[in-house]
Amino acid sequence: MNIRITAATLIDDQHDLNGQEVCIRIKEGKIIEIAPQLAAQEGETVISETNLKVSAGWFDSSVNMGEPGHEERETIANGLQVAAKSGFTGIAAHPNTVPIIDNNASVRYLKDRAAQHAVNLFPIGALTQGAAGIDLAELYDMHQGGAVAFGDYQQPVDNPNLLKLALQYVQSFDGLVLSFPQTNQLVGKGMVNEGVPATNLGLKGIPALAESVQIARDLHILEYTGGKLHIPTISTKMAVSLIREAKAKGLNVSCSVAIAHLFFTDEALIDFDTRYKLLPPLRAEEDRQELIAALKDGTIDMVCSDHDPIDIENKKLEFDHAMYGTIAQEVTFKALLTLIPEKDAVRLLTNGRERFTGVKSTIAAGKPADLTLFSSEGSTVYIKEDILSKSKNSAFLGKRLQGTIHGIIANNQWLKA
Repeated sequence: MNIRITAATLIDDQHDLNGQEVCIRIKEGKIIEIAPQLAAQEGETVISETNLKVSAGWFDSSVNMGEPGHEERETIANGLQVAAKSGFTGIAAHPNTVPIIDNNASVRYLKDRAAQHAVNLFPIGALTQGAAGIDLAELYDMHQGGAVAFGDYQQPVDNPNLLKLALQYVQSFDGLVLSFPQTNQLVGKGMVNEGVPATNLGLKGIPALAESVQIARDLHILEYTGGKLHIPTISTKMAVSLIREAKAKGLNVSCSVAIAHLFFTDEALIDFDTRYKLLPPLRAEEDRQELIAALKDGTIDMVCSDHDPIDIENKKLEFDHAMYGTIAQEVTFKALLTLIPEKDAVRLLTNGRERFTGVKSTIAAGKPADLTLFSSEGSTVYIKEDILSKSKNSAFLGKRLQGTIHGIIANNQWLKA
């Protein structure tokens, strides 16, 4: 496919033309030319939009697909369409399917189902067999099959020796270990953040301590073992402090925050609305503000959607019985843009690719075209009719969001949003 993007502002702080209006010519999936002006050529598809911006393709480090086992929530085919129309050219998919993705064959199944799509699916293999937290899964075999990281979704590594062994073992192939930041023994029967809203609602709370104790333990183990550790979806100011200190020591640790924890606080729980039942739970305003500050100073490496489609039978229930999770991929960029400047939003949506895959997207002549096209202007209210996912459990319904996604170019395909 031959494409010419015209009059697009380049958003890439590694490029000499960053912030300038450019034209980009793409032939058979490869960038051929980047210049302020490019003459038209026969047979080209021309992409031109008002206030058009272009950046390296965005990467989402926390996505749940449903398939296999929960196709009623989301299928791989539809999930990849959602990702494309949300501006993402790459996603890391969690292993919490049925069966759990904990061996080479199941990793290859995901890769095969996603083949030929514009969006690249990068499987996260389970860290333990069956995600049961007892024995390590076949990490190297999954790596050979295409797994880019290893972690049990929303399940902490309770056994510290297991985390120690995992961090030591994966160093032989430069693997990335995920450790969910929660100490189950401190959670008990808690469901929401421990604070005034929980007390007013009569709901049992999850203290911030449950997150910080686990992170402190994991960082001590990382300091002992070496290796690469990623802490997903942090939610507290203490987590930020611990990770900032660990990075200052030179530990090879990264972390992410889910867009919902930047946008909402536990005050959203006032009506027992299960759309706001998330894990980690929505925290207090002081935590939210510290998370936003940590985006700007680089302590938090990436923003993810933590996209988690849940069918209505498991979400629209009494609060105690409803499953955790919200769909958020479609609004991640637009919600983030209401909180931080455009250049920071793009950086936080592109950083994850190199950490998870080892390959950084580059906008340069001779390189494959892996691009996101968007605009930061304009705002709209997010409504149910906008939802592309098979599941409709969005915490962001009714919220005014910023910007527009125009589509992606990746794997020699142009998918318009």
